[in-house]
Amino acid sequence: MKKVPRLKKYELYLWLAPAFLALNLLRDIVEGSSDLPYRTVNEIWLACYVTVINYRFFEHSLPGMSLKRFLRSFLLAVLYFFAYSLGFFLWRQLGVTLHIFTVLNKTMSIDDRIGALVGYSISAILFFGIIRHVVNHIKLKQSAQELRIASQQAELNYLKSQTNPHFLFNTLNNIYSLARDKSDLAPESILRLSKILRYMLYETSAPYTAIEQDLKIIDDYIALEKLRYDESLHINFSHDLEDRKQGITPLLLIPLVENAFKHGVSETRDRPFVNVFLTVKNRLLVFTVENSTGEPVESNIVKESIGLSNLRRQLELLYTDYSLEIQPGNYTFKAILKINLASHV
Repeated sequence: MKKVPRLKKYELYLWLAPAFLALNLLRDIVEGSSDLPYRTVNEIWLACYVTVINYRFFEHSLPGMSLKRFLRSFLLAVLYFFAYSLGFFLWRQLGVTLHIFTVLNKTMSIDDRIGALVGYSISAILFFGIIRHVVNHIKLKQSAQELRIASQQAELNYLKSQTNPHFLFNTLNNIYSLARDKSDLAPESILRLSKILRYMLYETSAPYTAIEQDLKIIDDYIALEKLRYDESLHINFSHDLEDRKQGITPLLLIPLVENAFKHGVSETRDRPFVNVFLTVKNRLLVFTVENSTGEPVESNIVKESIGLSNLRRQLELLYTDYSLEIQPGNYTFKAILKINLASHV
């Protein structure tokens, strides 16, 4: 929808007055009037009056008219009836007196002149009223759209404010476990955490980031998780990217990886594994995360963690073409995320 400029109330009428004048002159031209210069001056004089009266009526009087204020509304209606009829005739006579308005038909009676001016007024009311209604309707739709966008942005910020601390809380728990065991790997884990923190502070505020940046954070997170496990944990992280600079919402993918470790590997006693594969071709992103679990398929109930719940809602707000498929298996769990990156709203 094309954006309508934020016009002040009176500015709209300054634009409509020449348009109304042009329509009346076009009618005179079509009728083949020979005295077009005089008619042009007359039309300008009359257009000035109906523009001011319509501005007062539509912008100041009409909004305050209602059945609850019947007497005031009735008096205003009577006032404007005279303004559009007798008042309009008096304005014409003023133009005649000032030698601005030229009388082209001297045989017409006063009643007929007032009747013709009333018809002119009705056409002006319809023209200004319809255009004003259309413009206000478009502005209302634009305001509603802006409000919706602002609301969605606020919700996205809220989801990020939930996801980021939740992610950091789990990471700090990992470092705490290493520190408690007095592991020599604790300094390396802190270094990797600092990289993740730096990314969160300086990169995630933008709506887009290069997908290669998110891959580095996922790689750091996986390396941080590996420090907690022995050689029995098997991790495979691979990707096939058509364009490493392809834009993506920051930290959109990592909740699936975090979920694989927290709710999968950490509960697996025998041969734990995590397989992560990302492909982006023709702006179609496919992100697959498969991990071992500690439960067979019959008791493997899908539980929506904060990370997964927030991810679903972010996808709803950010993209129109996506799917998130969860596949519980026998001691395995797989999540497949597909996003048409071109469908970003």
